[in-house]
Amino acid sequence: MKFFSTNKQAPKVGFQEAVMNSLPPDNGLYFPEHIPLLPETVLRHFRQMSLPEIGYEMVKPFVGTAIESNELKTIMEEVLCFEIPLVQVEENIHSLELFHGPTYAFKDVGARFLARCLGHFSQSKGKETTILVATSGDTGGAVANGFLGIEGVSVIILYPSGKVSDLQEKQLTTLGENITALEVNGDFDNCQALVKQAFLDKELNQKLNLTSANSINIARWVPQSIYYAWLLTQLEQKITSVIAVPSGNYGNITAGMLAKKMGFPLGKFLACSNANNIVPRYLATEKYEQKPTVSTYANAMDVSLPSNFGRMQALYNNDYKAICNDVTGFSMYDRDILETIKLCQNQAGYLLDPHGAIGYKGLKTCLKAGEQGVFLETAHPIKFAPTMEKALGYSLTIPTFAKELMDKEKVATKVEANFKAFKELLIDH
Repeated sequence: MKFFSTNKQAPKVGFQEAVMNSLPPDNGLYFPEHIPLLPETVLRHFRQMSLPEIGYEMVKPFVGTAIESNELKTIMEEVLCFEIPLVQVEENIHSLELFHGPTYAFKDVGARFLARCLGHFSQSKGKETTILVATSGDTGGAVANGFLGIEGVSVIILYPSGKVSDLQEKQLTTLGENITALEVNGDFDNCQALVKQAFLDKELNQKLNLTSANSINIARWVPQSIYYAWLLTQLEQKITSVIAVPSGNYGNITAGMLAKKMGFPLGKFLACSNANNIVPRYLATEKYEQKPTVSTYANAMDVSLPSNFGRMQALYNNDYKAICNDVTGFSMYDRDILETIKLCQNQAGYLLDPHGAIGYKGLKTCLKAGEQGVFLETAHPIKFAPTMEKALGYSLTIPTFAKELMDKEKVATKVEANFKAFKELLIDH
């Protein structure tokens, strides 16, 4: 399998080079030169397979010979070692809970796969790799946990000061070892811009051997397709009507579209956003217009220029009508997030996090009679304790993992959203 740049101004590369480089030199995104339709034997029998077995079959066409088959099977066993349950919330609405991994967020799947791929490649090359990653919330913790202690890999995480939850901040600032946290005076888009500029800087790349663990990296993006197939194994009906995906950088929802293109009987997608609704506006008007980032209760989705939009276009050959045949947009604002959390808890007895609340409300709004919907619960509600208390009127019981984490000391270096100062800091790192 070869990967091309969505900007089409860079050479095609294999899986290892795409993973190690993270971004093509033309500032596009790596994308597979063809979407593999899985063998009929897999598509016919995947409901009888284990989660790691499904994962292996789905990533193998992309990995090719870059990782030997037995090693790849071992990696998938290590990555997919926790439950991803489908929970019924209402008669026609289910929640796919993606927060049962080590950092209680959906990004554990992609981060753990990428960490093991990079560890494998770094050891084979005998050269240390520096992971540079921006986070709007959960990516940082998942990446930090996934890469902690992996030999030959150093991790630098940028996060926007005051714009992630206290628990999220502790997850990425308390580990030490090979993990460094940079607290950026700006928003997530500033963090992401610094990361992208760093990858285009030849001096930095030569000195630090940079790669990224954001969803821009092909090895973060592809494995997220696995749990879309897994949800089908848990449905009594054989097909979903609508899958509502809380979306910020749009890696998760485009991975679902990838799974559908690979042959899994998935329904249509609902791209659910907060006030930063650039993609829902595009789906409604065909105009892709950036507006200033708005801070919301669903902070992991506070992204005004999502990186993976280029992959959405590539999946449908830049055909707007084809995209709209498969994807509908939905967005809502903070006051509705709070109300939805409270109503769902009172009426259905199900606790939504602020991001899942948007997916749930999207289904409630858009599902037609007789349709079946699944929304993705992307993070544990306790990560957003102040928002949950504001919505519910009472405090949640703090789980043991959260208590232990909050007692740890934060260690982070403050940095301005200025590339010159950022570059100097990296060089001195």
